[in-house]
Amino acid sequence: MARLRAEGVPVLEALPCIEAKDQARIRSREEIVERAIALLLVALRGEGLEVGPLRGLVEEWGAELSPAEAAFVAEDAPSDRTRVQFAWRYEGLGVMLWALGHLSDEELGDPRSIVDVPAIVKRMMELGPAGFRAAGERRSAASILDAADLAYRYDWAVVDARVHGRRAPAGLDPGVVYERHYALNWLIGYQGQAWDEVTTDT
Repeated sequence: MARLRAEGVPVLEALPCIEAKDQARIRSREEIVERAIALLLVALRGEGLEVGPLRGLVEEWGAELSPAEAAFVAEDAPSDRTRVQFAWRYEGLGVMLWALGHLSDEELGDPRSIVDVPAIVKRMMELGPAGFRAAGERRSAASILDAADLAYRYDWAVVDARVHGRRAPAGLDPGVVYERHYALNWLIGYQGQAWDEVTTDT
């Protein structure tokens, strides 16, 4: 709460806390690794990587795509809207890399600007499939839950501003806030939802 107030982000005192550590089902290191790989590849496709090279990378990395991601990869000519939607997954990828210790808090940054896409893509490509699967350790459950709670409160402030016809407060980027909230809800196993079904309730 103090951090949000210091940043000029509106706070709703009555907003409940997210799940406690003993109630949350934090994703395993292996689950996070596989989710990061899937997000990298669909975001590359969203950004404009041609379908042939993309499918080659899916095979090379042994990507475990969600049903929606697999449908996107199977499309030869997805709409611009769909491409943009999947390009936004770089933000979720940044969260996964942070959760695995590949990015510091400072490298991930706050949700006022997008993640450093060239840097995170380079980091994964340099490691390669085997190297990436072998590297990194999952952050503590407490750290992940704290980040999820913060993302939840950022998103509440953004949604509240939108509902009341105001701009997002304190320079927050609504797209970044949403994508990070989505990724963190998946990380904490929010309501047991699979990746494609994650909700960002506020």
